[in-house]
Amino acid sequence: MVSTGLAGRGVVVTGAASGIGRAAALKFAREGAKVLVADLSREGAEETVKEIETAGGVALAVVGDLSDQRVVDQVVERAVEAFGGLDVLVNNAGIMDRMSALGETDDAEWERVIRINLTAPFLLTRAALPHMLAAGRGSLVFTGSEAGLRGSAAGAAYTASKHGVIGLVKNLAVMYRKQGIRANLVAPGPTVTSIKVDADPEAHGPAVIGQLIGANIGRLGSAEEQADAIVFLASDAAAFVNGAVLPVDDGWSAV
Repeated sequence: MVSTGLAGRGVVVTGAASGIGRAAALKFAREGAKVLVADLSREGAEETVKEIETAGGVALAVVGDLSDQRVVDQVVERAVEAFGGLDVLVNNAGIMDRMSALGETDDAEWERVIRINLTAPFLLTRAALPHMLAAGRGSLVFTGSEAGLRGSAAGAAYTASKHGVIGLVKNLAVMYRKQGIRANLVAPGPTVTSIKVDADPEAHGPAVIGQLIGANIGRLGSAEEQADAIVFLASDAAAFVNGAVLPVDDGWSAV
């Protein structure tokens, strides 16, 4: 059995108050990693930390808007200070759009989705890179989406944001592979989480997408199944995996 090599490593997981992020944070902790839980929800973040600590692990929480540079700096500084370095960054936090077609997407929806789903991972990765470069190693894992692989899984804003994240991952993989840094992405299919979609079923976007999704998806996945893929990509078991986009979707991307 290949060792994950995660014991004692410093890990940041964003969006770890619930869903895929919480499942990933718990799994990293079970592998012996020290985990910083970053999220907008104080209650959820503290619950994740408590669960890790109750099981004998090491964790701490930073609460705030991850598209705010001040919060980003705090996340990275706290991790480095508490853990002695930052080995793994999991850019998992994200929000859905309203499944709006482009013609129905207002400025507020577009800017909010792009800010959280694309700008926040950019800011966090930029802040983490100097520490990883100094150490000569690092693993960056992004939570993308099936919407990053096709145009029929979400609205215009979410689809654009997740296509953008894939481009970011591939560029990172090329730019920093000689410095020992890997960047990979999981593309979840429909997964049971607490994320809600505030869509108007009478609008053009949801009407079109609803028919397409219903015809092509397989079963619903669990947050734990997504977490397994995230931890694998972050670990030494995936030491030669870089720039990969891994669908975790029961074959939806193969349809």
